[in-house]
Amino acid sequence: MHELPVTQSLLKIALDHAEKANAKQITALNIVMGELSSMVDDSIQFYWEVIAKDTIAEKATLNFRRVPAELQCMTCFHTYRPTDKELICPQCKGVGAKIIAGEEFVLESIDVE
Repeated sequence: MHELPVTQSLLKIALDHAEKANAKQITALNIVMGELSSMVDDSIQFYWEVIAKDTIAEKATLNFRRVPAELQCMTCFHTYRPTDKELICPQCKGVGAKIIAGEEFVLESIDVE
């Protein structure tokens, strides 16, 4: 359910930027979403269809670009992509890791007409 306030924020940002650009239609939102993000794209899409109704964003397409998880071992500093949610370093078998990528959730761009 935490996708609803996030989707409301996406809509507000899109409408604010469209107004500043004197746009008549918002055609797409391009969203970057990390593999480790807690957001669910289907839920965002569902809420979008409800809250964007009767706005200039009603027919906008939500494009999600996935960013894979990338970790750095805190023992040997090897950078790797975890497999099957396994966080153990494949090089030294260390268990401590820092997340380098994969947690993002960013509105990258808005397409308007």
